[in-house]
Amino acid sequence: MDRDHDFAIELGRIVLADQSLEEVLTRVAQVAKRAVERADEVSLTLVEHGRAPFTVAHTGDLALDADELQYDQGSGPCINAGETGLTLVVSDYATETRWPGYAAGAHERGVGSSLSVPLPVQGTAIGAVDLYARATGAFDDPAVVARANAVASFAAVAVANAQALGDAAGTAERLAQAMDTRAAVEQAIGILMGQRGCSAQEAFAVLSRMAEESSRQLRDVARELVAEVSRRRDGP
Repeated sequence: MDRDHDFAIELGRIVLADQSLEEVLTRVAQVAKRAVERADEVSLTLVEHGRAPFTVAHTGDLALDADELQYDQGSGPCINAGETGLTLVVSDYATETRWPGYAAGAHERGVGSSLSVPLPVQGTAIGAVDLYARATGAFDDPAVVARANAVASFAAVAVANAQALGDAAGTAERLAQAMDTRAAVEQAIGILMGQRGCSAQEAFAVLSRMAEESSRQLRDVARELVAEVSRRRDGP
């Protein structure tokens, strides 16, 4: 039986009913760690409107420390994956330039590379699955990214079900806010691609550096860029 089949069976055995969200997602994180051999630790981050991003489950201190450093910095791959819906790979934290402040701190804590995959719900993202490795280049293989996406899809179902049961109206509002954030980021990326003649990933890197250098949230920088271009287009 191949690893992908084993992995799918393990996920299928996780019962969503009669368990807390934290219990379910902790099991999902543990399955992800076993499924992706080069992942030393795994965490799940939730990004909800009206509250700071937070780690809802993790398999070890390496992941938790890396997550919390991002929360302190206000930016980083797990936060931005949850905000934008983009899958973000960091191949080498020693040379990473999209989040220079965070990357340096994560490197000091022993993180060599990472993979952050958004949790997809109703066309937007509500968080991310975060895989961390002490080695560099641990998540460069597309097959690894595909496996992590399968974890994220299952985790997103668990989160959405728990939120729907607990607060349907609040969930709808959070999803609407998340979609608004993602739209602004996508527009900003498109603007930068047009201005600089670069790829979407390169444009995202530019936007991330702008947020890092100004000590602001990625969504706020994106909205400001979109608003500025709109003002120029519309004239005085």
